[in-house]
Amino acid sequence: MEGKRIEDADFNETGYSYTLSLISGKYKPVILYCLMEYEPVRFNEMQRYLQKVADKTLSQNLKELEADDLIMRKVYPQIPPKVEYSLTERGHSLVKVLDKLCDWGNENRK
Repeated sequence: MEGKRIEDADFNETGYSYTLSLISGKYKPVILYCLMEYEPVRFNEMQRYLQKVADKTLSQNLKELEADDLIMRKVYPQIPPKVEYSLTERGHSLVKVLDKLCDWGNENRK
């Protein structure tokens, strides 16, 4: 029986590649972890949790996660405006994957 041939492979067509495209970057995994542990979370709370992240950078990452239907943004009609972020159903489906990353890190931390 012949094995897979790397010459015929296209990493961009894999589920692994797709998943990484949604959660990769410096802040997205941390945002998802934060929401997994503490949802709902307000913008300023998230900023404090991430430490030293620029407003624009955090805002952009949150918008991308929202566009990918991993998180939702709820705006309360009050003054000053109150905005909270939480995981969507699709975002919650990633929790098993994130938990496995946590488990691996705890088991292999030196």
